[in-house]
Formats: sequence, structure tokens, C-alpha cells
Amino acid sequence: MIKKILLIAFIALNSVAMVAQTTVTGIVTDVKTGETLPGANIKIENKAVGTTTDFNGNFVLETGEKPPFTLEISVLGYKMEKVQITKEKQKITVKLTENETSLDEIVLSASRTPERIMESPVTIERLDARAIKNTSAPSFYDGLENLKGVDVNTNSLTFKSVNTRGFATFANTRFMQLVDGMDNSSPALNFAIGNLLGMSELDVNTVELLPGAASALYGANAFNGIMFMTSKSPFDDQGISVGLKGGVTSQNAGGNNEFTDFNIRMAYAFSDKFAAKATLSVLNGTDWFATDYRNTTVGLRGAVLAPGDRNTDNNFNGVNIYGDVAAVDLGGAIGRVSRTGYEERDLMDYDVESVKFGGSLNYRPFGDDRLEIIWNSKLGTGTTQYLGGQKYSIQNFFLQQHKLEVKGNNFFVRGYVTSENAGDSFNTLFAALNVNRAWSSDQNWFGEYAAAYLGAVPGVDASSHASARAFADRNRLIPGTPAFENALNKVISDPDLLTGALFRDETKLYHSDANYNFKDQIEFAEIQVGGSYRRYSLNSFGSIFTDADGPIDYDEYGVYTQAQKSFLEEDRLKVTASLRYDKAQNFDGNFSPRVSLAYAAGENKNQNFRASFQTGFRNPTTQDQYIGLDVGNAILVGSAPDNLDNRIEYLDASGNTQSLLIRDAYENSFTIESGGTVAAEVDLVQPEKVTAFEAGYRGLVNLGESKVTIDLSAYYNQYEDFIANRNVLTRGTDNAFKVTQVYTNTDANINSYGATIGVNTKILKGFNLGFNYTYAKFEFDQASDPSFEAGFNTPEHKVKLQFGKPDLFKNFGFNVNARYQTEFLWESTFVDAMIGERVVLDAQINYAVPSLKSIFKIGGANLTGQEYLSAPGVGAIGSQYYISWTINN
Repeated sequence: MIKKILLIAFIALNSVAMVAQTTVTGIVTDVKTGETLPGANIKIENKAVGTTTDFNGNFVLETGEKPPFTLEISVLGYKMEKVQITKEKQKITVKLTENETSLDEIVLSASRTPERIMESPVTIERLDARAIKNTSAPSFYDGLENLKGVDVNTNSLTFKSVNTRGFATFANTRFMQLVDGMDNSSPALNFAIGNLLGMSELDVNTVELLPGAASALYGANAFNGIMFMTSKSPFDDQGISVGLKGGVTSQNAGGNNEFTDFNIRMAYAFSDKFAAKATLSVLNGTDWFATDYRNTTVGLRGAVLAPGDRNTDNNFNGVNIYGDVAAVDLGGAIGRVSRTGYEERDLMDYDVESVKFGGSLNYRPFGDDRLEIIWNSKLGTGTTQYLGGQKYSIQNFFLQQHKLEVKGNNFFVRGYVTSENAGDSFNTLFAALNVNRAWSSDQNWFGEYAAAYLGAVPGVDASSHASARAFADRNRLIPGTPAFENALNKVISDPDLLTGALFRDETKLYHSDANYNFKDQIEFAEIQVGGSYRRYSLNSFGSIFTDADGPIDYDEYGVYTQAQKSFLEEDRLKVTASLRYDKAQNFDGNFSPRVSLAYAAGENKNQNFRASFQTGFRNPTTQDQYIGLDVGNAILVGSAPDNLDNRIEYLDASGNTQSLLIRDAYENSFTIESGGTVAAEVDLVQPEKVTAFEAGYRGLVNLGESKVTIDLSAYYNQYEDFIANRNVLTRGTDNAFKVTQVYTNTDANINSYGATIGVNTKILKGFNLGFNYTYAKFEFDQASDPSFEAGFNTPEHKVKLQFGKPDLFKNFGFNVNARYQTEFLWESTFVDAMIGERVVLDAQINYAVPSLKSIFKIGGANLTGQEYLSAPGVGAIGSQYYISWTINN
């Protein structure tokens, strides 16, 4: 129904006619090859009036504008040309010159001011519409993994996590993602939504990614990197575009399953002053099944893999088996025994869905881009899975963002709100625990087990663990039966974690920021000032945070300034200095300075050397401060000062309700390694800091007739007050020790360093060849803090290759991407395990049909079929094959 309404509305809008007085026709070609250029933008200078070339490079522009006026002709990858129109019926031929290199493309994020990638003072990666068309990945978001130094970790078919420079998690709180200036992260669970609820592929204008610390300009949490996704303007990109994609995912555990992805974008400029757009995306498929049944045990720093299975270890606790964390030491010859759990596939529906709607109303009071007022709304709902401290089945999750922005050539002011609703999402651990307890309480089950083992049950073999388990499980609810389904549905609709598993959340985030560039008022340097304010309103109804009595509100704010000045002849030396101050409600303020130098050598300034010193900081997350959650193998307690006097309830071995005072975890707890005899010293969590040093080179090198672009960088990071999870022993009201996870900082010295190099060229008369290599390493003396878990979670070596040609012959192109990475250790509160080395091969071919204004693409990801894990606990990633049809984009 929504699609029908939108389509009717935009057909009506496009029927609005203007009385055309001037007609300009023409053709746009490549100056070197003579080939026509489809999709080139033809626009009247300083106006929203324009058109685009068709698949043959031809265009017709009808306008009420009277000559003389100037046309701007541009297309991605080419230098813009301007043509003077002097008569009412004029025919023109425009020849565009291709950029010498992708390093000539313009970026905004590195310094908050337009500049060539070549001249950027820091490392930056970029993806645009042309790159999206050529990507071999199933989506543009998956294609980010082919960028230099970028990791994309797959939590689900619809939920990917982007990271740079180490310390990756699926929550990834050290990496920020902005979509049209809005922070695209869940304010409660703290994870970036990725593109589950992000931007339609048809609406992507550019993606810019800054690896490394960027707090000096972008504030807290722009710590390991920041990504900017910018959508197309309805003034500049008008019309109706449609994308249809379908295919199959293939996995050993899940079999072959179909997926579909539908996108539509509609944009129209009613006049020079008013324009609007709407986008809709609907994706449906089947997720990667998680079937890792290896055994785990609790180590000094959390869960680790252990030998044995259910038949050989009575205390078995499988990775993707839940409920078996309920365990009791029955003493004597019996020992420690765990309950029989349920496999993840028995608890979770692996069907996934993502529905995204976006819309904007754009108003330009003066009819040009000197001033623009934008109302932008994004709404999305989805079904997926999320791996944090536990595995969550995200069902009917709903997130909405609404933004009002006023911007001009030198400034912007914007404010937005993010509101989320967890829908029917639930925690799989508590689903399994409480389904088990629905047919037999823990006290009853362990009592029957002990009685059977000790020979107190007639007809049951004594001293047999298998027989004792079979007796205690005799009434177990069997997956797939009506009794099991009824019990599961009751549990996952109950928000009380002592009896249910429903995860409730209606958290909100309010944010505003502003920036002003004094370039028109101050001549000796380009000076900018800005600031931001953010308020969190946590409202999980006690299911995550200690907010059972009502929402928890807290604030953050920051101000910054930057000065940039060029020196030497032809402005070859550019110096940039930034300083930002941020203050969060629960912590002292932080200053974040940055200084960078960029020197452009060579005749055409195509040899760029850069160096930078910058700092970053990360405020403790909402969970670090206010969580209060029993996750089975530990109780998680946040360390905000106003959180310490709350109590967390849990069930003891007899099924009785007990509680634990959070303050005791920080002030009266004991080390795990001592078994409860040595007092633990735990400080309240403070902001984490990093000092980053970076040097790099970008350049264009002529090798015979070939031009080679080289982009290399090296960095060294020093961390202070690294935020750490630590497990301690805390006594509850039953006077028994409970494993408690506290949020604090480590005193250990932690350093990370690495380097990247990217080389791109054309060979064999126009074939694109690209290579990049990333090295990442970190230093940490575990002996200095035995219970600290660093969680670097990044391979030491990564190699990526690209080979393709967008115009192999008329209207036909192809692209191939290959990636290799070495094995590495993944550490998390869920489980620690080695992730094996892997080679992944993606490829696509595409064919344009000008008469249909269409591009058809056939491709596949992970074509070798070698399944791999992004992290322990997620589904093994198999192969994905697709065919797509894109119309008028």
C-alpha cells in the first residue's frame, strides 16, 4: 500500500508542467576516447533546474530561464565543465576529461571543508555511486570490505559491523557511523545499526571513511574511525529509480535459501526553491544458521573453548546451545552438572527482514544553495540477530530518526532525535533457561539428577550420568512440539528475566550540532567553530538498565575550533590545527587537540606527504554506566555513581530470588584467581583516551604509459585508561559468591600500530587493477593485568585485490575482488576463540540496456564456497549468488 501511494503521488508530481522558453540539446562524451557518457548531470549554475544524459549520452533541457546563463556538466570521475548558453534553441557538444586518479575526487569529512583526497591531511577512504555500480559484493555496504584497512564483521545477513584499526566488536563503540549527519547507532544496545535500518542503495551519493581518531572534530566515540554516508539531493538527482535484486544464499547448516531486495527512489524539484524525495527498501531472506556446538568453560577472563561434548562432559556448555549455563556442583562422585540446553535453531526464527523508508523536504528560500532548510526522516523495522554478551533474536525492531537542518555555504545547524523500540526481541539465553524451568525448576531437576545417580530411583542405573540425565529430562519439552512452542512463546513475551526473555526498550537520543566557517570574513586562514549537545533517555523498563522505576537521563556536550592555512608558493604546504572540549554529565571534561601537515610536491601537486598528531577519547557507553543484567555466567553491573545503590535480582541454586548490591561489586568484591580470599581493587569507569601519530603519502607515478596511484600510511596509537571489563566475585543476599562483571579501566600500557598501502592502475588498455595490504598489531603485557581482556579482534595481515573493466565491450563490464586474511584471536564477553585464516572471492558481470534505461548485474560472494566465521557464536558465512536489475539510476 505504501509503495502504491508513493508511486501515485510522484506520478502526480511529475505531471506538473512548466512553460519552457529555452531548449538546450546536446551530447556529452569522453574527451580521450570519444565514447558517450550516460548519467552526466546537466544543471543550470546556482539553480535546481537540470537533467541527465541518457544511455547514449544525449540530453534535452527545457527551462523557463532566459539566456544568457551557464550550464554545469559533471559526472563522477570527470572534471566538471561549464558552457555558456546564449540563445533559446542551442545545441552543444561537451567533452569531459577523466580525472587522472581517484585521488582527485573531492571529500568533505577530513577537515569539514571540501578538498581533494590527494590533499587531505589524514587517511581517508571513499566509495561513490560509480564504485557501487562496479562492486562485486551483494550490496554497497558489503562492498566497504574491499576498501583499504577496513574490516566488515558479519553478525547476520542483514547486520554488518564496520571497523578500522583494531578492537572490533559487533557493538563497535569505538567507531562512529553518520548517515546524513545523524548517528546511526542504537542508543540502548550501543551498536551501529549498519545498513539494517540505514540508507537505500539507490540514494547513496558518497561514503567517506576516516580510519583512526577523529575526536578533535567529531567528538566522543570517533575513536577508531568514523564513516559518513551522504544521500543524494532531490534538487540534483531527480526522477524515479528502481532496483530489483534476488538470489540464493547457500550454507551447509541452513541449505539453499532465496532472498529478495527491492528498492525505489523518487525525487522531484517543484521549483528552484522546493524539492522532495522518498525512498523505500524491502529485504527478505534467511539468515546464516549458527551451529557451533563446541564446549566452553569459564576462564579467568570469561568463557573460552574447552574439550568435550554433552556425552563426555557433564558440565557441557555449548557455544550455540543455551540453557546449559544453569549448572550446580552436586558434590561427591557426581561433580558439577549442567542442565540440558536447547540449540539456537530451536529458539530462533532465522527469517530476516529489513524495511526502510526515508524522506526529505528541501526548501531553498533564495532558489540556490546559499541557504537550504531540510526536514529528513528515516524509519526502519527489521528482524535479525545480534551477538553481544548474549545472543539476541531481534524481532520487529523499530528505529526512527527525524532531523531538521538549516545549512548554507559556510554553516549548518541541525537537530535530530533517534527513537527505538525493541519490538518482540528476546534474549536466547533466558528463553532457554526459562523454557527449561517451565517444565522443571532448577532445584527439582538437579534433585532428580542426584537421586537417580545415587541409586534412589528404582529402575534407573546408579552411578550413570547418562541414565541420571535421561531421568531428569524425561518430561523435557521437545522442540517442534506444540507444548514446546507454547512454552517458548509465553517466555519470550514475558519481560521479567526471572521467568521470561523479552527485551523491552524505548530509549531515545536527542542531538544537536552546529558549525560555522569564517572563510568569507577572515582572510589569513580558514577558521571554523562548532559544537554539539546530546541527551540520552534510557528506557529499557529494567530489562537492560537499572531503569525499572523510570527513564534515566544524562547529557553530553562539546565545542571545537579549527584553523587551516596554506603556505609556500602555490599553497603547497597546508597546516591544520583543531581543538575540541567535551564534557559528559558523569565525567570530567576532555580536551582533544589535532595538528596535521600536508605538503603537495610535483608539477601538478600530485605527490602529497602528510603527517598528523591527534587525540581521541571515548566516553563509557550507556551500558558501561547503567547496565544491570544477569546473563547467566555473570551479572553485569554499570559503574555510574548514581547506579551503585541499585540491586540486581537473580535466582540461586534452589530457585529462590536473591539480590546483589552494585556498590559491593566495586567496593567489596574479591578476585576470581584467589577464589574469594583477596580483595579486588576496582575503580569506577572513566573515559578512554588515545594519542595517535600518523604519517603517509599519496601520489601519482608515471610508469611508461601507465599511471599508478599509491596511497600508504603508518600509524602508532598509545592508549590511556583503556576501558575494560573485569570479572570479580561479589556476595549476594544468600552470602554466596556470584561472578560479577564490572566496567573499569586498566592501568596496563596498551599500544597498537600498523600500516596500509594501496596501489591502483590501468593495464592492458583499460583494465583496472588494484591491490592493498593492511598490517595491524597491538602490544599489551597480560601479566600487568591478568584479568583484563583487550579484545583486539583484528587479523595481523590482510591482502585485497581488485580486477575489472567497466567497459570491456559496449555496455558490458565486470569486476572481481579477492580478500585474504590471517587467523586471529577473537575475545568477547560471549566466548573467546581463534578465527581461522580465509580467502574470499567475489565477482560480478553487468550489462546495460540503454533502451530500457537499465543495468543488469549477475554476481556472487564467497564463490569458493569455503565457509568462515566472523566471530565465535555467529553463523558460518556461506556463498551468496544474486541477479539485479536497476532502472534509471
